[in-house]
Amino acid sequence: MVRAVAPSIESIYGDVVRRNPGEEEFHQAVREVLDSLAPVLARHPEYTEMKMIERICEPERQIIFRVPWTDDRGEVQINRGFRVEFNSALGPYKGGLRFHPSVYLGIVKFLGFEQVFKNALTGMPIGGGKGGADFDPKGRSEGEVMRFCQSFMTELYRHLGEHTDVPAGDIGVGGREIGYLFGQYKRITNRYESGVLTGKGLAWGGARVRTEATGYGATFFASEMLAAHGTSLEGRTVVVSGAGNVALYAVQKATQLGARVIACSDSGGYVVDEGGLDLEVLQHVKEVQRGRLSEYADRVPSARHVAGGSVWDVPCAVAIPSATQNELDGDAAARLVRNGCIAVSEGANMPSTPEALEVFRAAGTAFGPGKAANAGGVATSALEMQQNASRDSWTFEHTEARLQQIMHDVYARCSEAAEEYGSPGDLVVGANVAGFLRVAEAMHAHGLV
Repeated sequence: MVRAVAPSIESIYGDVVRRNPGEEEFHQAVREVLDSLAPVLARHPEYTEMKMIERICEPERQIIFRVPWTDDRGEVQINRGFRVEFNSALGPYKGGLRFHPSVYLGIVKFLGFEQVFKNALTGMPIGGGKGGADFDPKGRSEGEVMRFCQSFMTELYRHLGEHTDVPAGDIGVGGREIGYLFGQYKRITNRYESGVLTGKGLAWGGARVRTEATGYGATFFASEMLAAHGTSLEGRTVVVSGAGNVALYAVQKATQLGARVIACSDSGGYVVDEGGLDLEVLQHVKEVQRGRLSEYADRVPSARHVAGGSVWDVPCAVAIPSATQNELDGDAAARLVRNGCIAVSEGANMPSTPEALEVFRAAGTAFGPGKAANAGGVATSALEMQQNASRDSWTFEHTEARLQQIMHDVYARCSEAAEEYGSPGDLVVGANVAGFLRVAEAMHAHGLV
């Protein structure tokens, strides 16, 4: 019998593009992983025979649904909802919901694909998935947000369960939205199933540190990278992009670890405060007032606001991109390197373009990819699931210590895999290889399913 010729990485990628037309973010995420896997396939021919890469690139289930609701004027609105249950080899699907006008199937698939590897790197028993809707909660009343969430959950609930699929929050979905979603799930199912959603309020099953976890985790990962190079965050200047949940708590943790965070950004520009951002004022402007960073500059005499432009023009030693995908391009990366940046830790999902990554590689800049560096959020969600399952509640200090240990272990897995597979120090390769191997091993054990 003649054995079929194994498909090349290029042919596999070509098939992904052909089968998923127009989904550029998904193509980019797949390309970045596939570029790391040739040495893995050379060592594990059984994964080629079982078409492991092709199977991992194809979601187990893709759900698209209509979300009808009425606004405060009584006018009917229609949005589109998504849930991509990507891979359950390691556990129930786990990943956030994003409410933003930019959401479409390609965005959700890119996020779900990244989530598979991210969740694997945590070492926790969770699979990968993602969801959301092209609904924008900004400018909507509490009643409108509630009615949208209730309609969204009325369709999605049938696909969820603590042993099946466990969503959390993401852009546009915070504690308020999780509360409305959980309330509707409870009402429809007649079950108080705490483990079906994470990011809940502390009074009804939430976990301490969950709000802070992604920003804290990205900062802990930056600290691990610097420690590997014999230094630390102490006394370093840091720039964070974004001014949402991830960015705010990256600012907080970096400051606690002795860094001086001098700039952050929002859609209206960026603010620079050379003495270090005043976190109390920043949180009040963004979380209480839901205002713009220009208001921070109005309240802090030492700060200046720059409308438009790029926050990456601000010289720093450490950058933590925490806004959105592809926000940091090759030109911005080159400016960061010229201005002395020695480490980049991605707080958002795939915020650096492929061109930016090549700049950082060429310069020897320590780089923590999002699937590793921002794994703290989903890791703490898994800790919330543990507490829900045992009807327990842990202290902030205990949960933060668990998070810090998990991020230490994520870094170690990436570093060790990069070393073992011929790319020492390349944490992108290490994250892709370590995540792939853990998922592929489980899929191989389960057979052709």
